[in-house]
Amino acid sequence: MGKICLKVLAIACLFVFIGVSTAFAANLGDRILKEGSRGQDVAQLQYRLNSLGFWCGKVDGIFGPLTKNAVINFQKAYGLKVDGIVGPQTLKALGINTASRSGTGRFSARDIDLLARLVYAEARGEPYIGQVAVAATVLNRVKSPQYPNTISEVIFQKINGYYQYCTVQDGQIYLTPNETARKAAQDAIAGWDPTGGAIGFYNPAKTTNAWVRSRPVTTKIGNHIFYK
Repeated sequence: MGKICLKVLAIACLFVFIGVSTAFAANLGDRILKEGSRGQDVAQLQYRLNSLGFWCGKVDGIFGPLTKNAVINFQKAYGLKVDGIVGPQTLKALGINTASRSGTGRFSARDIDLLARLVYAEARGEPYIGQVAVAATVLNRVKSPQYPNTISEVIFQKINGYYQYCTVQDGQIYLTPNETARKAAQDAIAGWDPTGGAIGFYNPAKTTNAWVRSRPVTTKIGNHIFYK
């Protein structure tokens, strides 16, 4: 009888462990978050709230009172139902398109690493939201019929003999990205586009290119202007 009880207890612990592991591996938008939630998706939420100016303290993956308060302030600012719970409407306001999420399945590990490398090369001195924005412009080019349809082809594309990104030209694309750049790439792949559909960006203090300066501006984040 004792052996049977031990087996049942072991099986129960295994299911609890699997459930906890799954939660910690979740990406923002995979589930509803509320006070008490823990995991990678909570950390992504905290990064995003902090970058948007809704301070929730240390990014630790634990949905505590500070994170709840930040969510409430975000909901008030965006005219949402104020309940401190990150459900579909709050996720949508945060830029997460849960209706069309398919994870990172359409992109290989190499694609994601390359996107993170571009983010690090082009925007490592920018605020986190600006790093996500740079990644989003690459993905917007992938979606556009005017550009190649893979991340690697977009990043290494040449037009009239020139690479589209100066950090590809000068070799910075081969620098090892940090964890922030990797998270920014993942957030963009998950559906966050702070640019409003931009296909490119430039630093007006460093760029004299007349063509990019003539393009319609979608937003300005940090030192970068984003355009369509």
